[in-house]
Amino acid sequence: QFVRPPQRGIFPLDHDDECKPQMKIYLTCLKGSKNQHNHCRDMSKAYLQCRMDNQLMSEEDLNEMGYSQDAKIVGAYEYDKSRERAGFTAGKHIEKPMKWWFQRG
Repeated sequence: QFVRPPQRGIFPLDHDDECKPQMKIYLTCLKGSKNQHNHCRDMSKAYLQCRMDNQLMSEEDLNEMGYSQDAKIVGAYEYDKSRERAGFTAGKHIEKPMKWWFQRG
């Protein structure tokens, strides 16, 4: 039977731990940056490249996957949730009653 590379988004497990060092570096970076992935972009790219090199995912152009210089995130900041701390609740400011999806027409 002919075996094809997996589709995008479907990844076989790394049973032989071929990319475990890259994965650990990336996860450590995420943990250290409070899960802000834009700080760990290079580690993420290295991890995906390792997976492609070891045929754990199909070959893709990393630039098309969001790793081009144009897609680089600059000046990102974490939302401070000040409105929520002040008592804001999403949707609560709407005065009219909401209809269920099956009542809309």
